[in-house]
Amino acid sequence: MSVLCLDVGNSQILGGIAGKDNRVRQLFRKNTRPSGSSDELGIFLRTILRENDIDPQSISNIAVSSVVPEINHSLRGAVSRYFKCEPFFLQAGVKTGLKILVANPPEVGADRIATAIGASHFYSGQDVIVVDLGTASVFGAVSSKNEYLGGAICPGLRISMEVLQSATAKLPTVEILRRTQALGKNTIENIQSGLYFGHLGMIKELSSRIRQECFADRPVSLIATGGFCHLFAEEKIFDAIEPILVLKGIFQAFLLNQKT
Repeated sequence: MSVLCLDVGNSQILGGIAGKDNRVRQLFRKNTRPSGSSDELGIFLRTILRENDIDPQSISNIAVSSVVPEINHSLRGAVSRYFKCEPFFLQAGVKTGLKILVANPPEVGADRIATAIGASHFYSGQDVIVVDLGTASVFGAVSSKNEYLGGAICPGLRISMEVLQSATAKLPTVEILRRTQALGKNTIENIQSGLYFGHLGMIKELSSRIRQECFADRPVSLIATGGFCHLFAEEKIFDAIEPILVLKGIFQAFLLNQKT
């Protein structure tokens, strides 16, 4: 069995493959927009599989989490035509293995549920805070009892940089990177420092508050995931860095929903 797992985010589509060993490996990142037609999506997926030495005919299923509803119809068409199967979408009504303890469970994004599923499976029996550093920086709290407790959403690093550039007359777009000193000596360093240390401080503050509100004095694992998760690795604030936790969660959700 080979399952193609797709996380359709606001900025990028992340794709990976799960095989007989139940492990997931990343294959690609693709800009979400323009999404293209169902034919363009289908041809892209078959091509990227071949480029990774995977026979498209070996794909038995495709599992998806999506926060971009307008793409879902084209994606369904692509899977049906080019892979001859019905995709599994992580959405309201499917089994997750979680108790979603929020005011309105259906409004929680599929990607957030996927990362929570991944956290509850791979860190079973632990209280976990997941920090997904992508387009937005998203926090989620998952208890040792597989309860999704809620979270927080902040502008991500790239959004912050783009807004700063677009809303000011003279500030340039800069490369987002790790800074070792807070005090910049030129405009670019000033922006990079503000982005890096501002985000670092936000991560520390929010994770500390969530820890106290949800878990009191119990041990908590702080897990980083998402496109920018490695940026803060040298700060040693995370207990683990899981770049594709969302894909692992999508695959676990797929397995949970298979008929026995």
